[in-house]
Amino acid sequence: MAIDNKALFQIGYGLYAVMTNDGSKDTGLIVNTVLQVSSNPLRITVTVSKQNYSHDAIMNSKKMNACVLSTDTPFELFEKLGFRSGRDTDKLSDVETWSADNGLPLLTCDYMSAYFSLDVVDTVDFDTHTMFVCAVSQAEVTSDSPAMSYDYYHKNVKPKKTTKKKGYVCKICGYVYEGDTLPDDFVCPICKHGATDFEKL
Repeated sequence: MAIDNKALFQIGYGLYAVMTNDGSKDTGLIVNTVLQVSSNPLRITVTVSKQNYSHDAIMNSKKMNACVLSTDTPFELFEKLGFRSGRDTDKLSDVETWSADNGLPLLTCDYMSAYFSLDVVDTVDFDTHTMFVCAVSQAEVTSDSPAMSYDYYHKNVKPKKTTKKKGYVCKICGYVYEGDTLPDDFVCPICKHGATDFEKL
């Protein structure tokens, strides 16, 4: 039987801003892959695409902060952290942050409901992604705002399509590929997802 990729969207995900440092500047990205996997010892995993600039920064620094995004987070933050690359831009240059005890940035409390400071203790290679297995060095609830789910983001934060174009739209970030046929090997230039994550307009 075939795999219906839409079934994956029924898995409950949260959204997180993961912050790290590349050795010269702070950087970060948006992920939906933060998960507590054990309580004694307390371990949290964060899975990151190898195509993301922050992947190598985490691999080298062995530490990060995971900010639990709240439902108050505006789309502009997703644009800054999720739709640009740290390779050619300073993602945090105009984002209000403060520092955790590990020296890495955290978002303003207006945009997160909690955070975790994480030290990488192991990695698991999944070909296109790396799962970072982390010990928790600090954790704090920062606001009463509910955590943002992936479903909430799509229904309430991500802008709705307003114009009809001929082509295909990325279900992850909203990028529109204009054309009659989407190549099977096409990769979204914004979020780096493949053709299977596009749907016809």
